[in-house]
Amino acid sequence: MIQKLYDKHNDPDVLQHIVDILNDGGIIIYPTDTMYAMGCHALKERPIEKICRLKNLNPKKNNLSIICYDLSNISEYAQVGNATFKLMKRNLPGPFTFILKADSRLPKIFRNRKEVGIRVPDNTIIREICRLLEAPILTTTLPLREGEDIEYITDPELIDEKFGEEVDLIIDGGIGGIEPSTVINCCEDIPEIVRQGKGELEV
Repeated sequence: MIQKLYDKHNDPDVLQHIVDILNDGGIIIYPTDTMYAMGCHALKERPIEKICRLKNLNPKKNNLSIICYDLSNISEYAQVGNATFKLMKRNLPGPFTFILKADSRLPKIFRNRKEVGIRVPDNTIIREICRLLEAPILTTTLPLREGEDIEYITDPELIDEKFGEEVDLIIDGGIGGIEPSTVINCCEDIPEIVRQGKGELEV
């Protein structure tokens, strides 16, 4: 099922329906400020495990990331020092993933790696859903198999054709991007860019 949403003035009942899907352990696909992504309620282990299977992710080897509405409750899910918080505040919302030490509030599946990626994308659709959910959303980019047309992860109609049977809802926020977020590891004293993506970090 595809649901068209806009940057603002969306029907509150439609937004609540999406929140209900997430609260019930459902999986959705949605736009971000970089690429379309797949996600679920980040505090519910079962849908996280399903997404890991869909993407062939091993949570013991791969970092998992969450979307937060803003930085106000970041300390509930990750350990963040003053310098890192200021760096994040300068660059978020934006196309960045900050890797931090995970806090015990997150489900056990995150604690395999003891780290978590934090995203606050510059996309009002998914951040508004996150705000209404009152919880973070697990997020991962859509998988593209070798030789597959890029449109299968950028065009909502083709995304539905490819993933419609595997998820509960696809949010159509227009054509998506093809460049991933910039990833910054903040687990040590000096932040390190481990993947240069769309975001240019302001230090």
